[in-house]
Amino acid sequence: MSNPFDLAGKTALVTGGAQGLGRMIAEGLMGAGARVVITSRSAEKAAEAAKEISTTGMCIGLGADLSTPQAAVDLAKEFRKIVGDELHVLVNNAGQSWGANIDDFPDEAWGNVLAVNLQMPFTLVREFLPELEKAGHAEDPARILNIGSIAGATALRLRAYSYSSSKAAIHQLTRDLAGDLVKRNITANAILPGYFPTGMTAHLRDAEEEVNPKLLKTIPMKRMGKPDEIAALAVFLSCKSSAYITGAAIPMDGGIVGCG
Repeated sequence: MSNPFDLAGKTALVTGGAQGLGRMIAEGLMGAGARVVITSRSAEKAAEAAKEISTTGMCIGLGADLSTPQAAVDLAKEFRKIVGDELHVLVNNAGQSWGANIDDFPDEAWGNVLAVNLQMPFTLVREFLPELEKAGHAEDPARILNIGSIAGATALRLRAYSYSSSKAAIHQLTRDLAGDLVKRNITANAILPGYFPTGMTAHLRDAEEEVNPKLLKTIPMKRMGKPDEIAALAVFLSCKSSAYITGAAIPMDGGIVGCG
């Protein structure tokens, strides 16, 4: 291979790609040559982020509040109208969390978190199956990348009971999808991020971006992950070099899961 990580000519959809981990992944995929579509609950934020990312390639921003099954149907329709009928990489990144003490953890903290973090990825896969199947080939399948979490693989004591449960479930859903779709030239893998510098971890960093020492003690590598590291893993799992990998759940966490 002249460039085993080349994504030129491929189209990727990254939900929640306007910020955080989704944006890191979207920028990485674009840097490898892919045309990238990102979503955000705010169409304005999606368009603004797409404009910023487009300095390195082609990015399209779409507004999509992915909290209901109908939103997935609507997104698929808009994608077909604007982008086309092939989707090489679907990154299910959009998610929600809820934290509270167990004594006060409300019932309302379950429905929406499970809907966005678990049901929505499945619904998007179902709705985009025609586009994924058309894009996939035996030697270079279409890809589903589900963004899980180490919170679904080990007990971090985050008091985010619905979140961690939904992430454990998305890891299993990934395995189920991998087994069911392998004959249709579609692979499914999960990335399990640890701590990265995103809005969700802002409370763990000070104004100078120094990380809370108590957190660092829990990470064998004694640091947070870097944007280009998770981007590189997403690129690898999207390119031809990873065509023989499916059903995997890969932690990227500085050793929290693997060394625990």
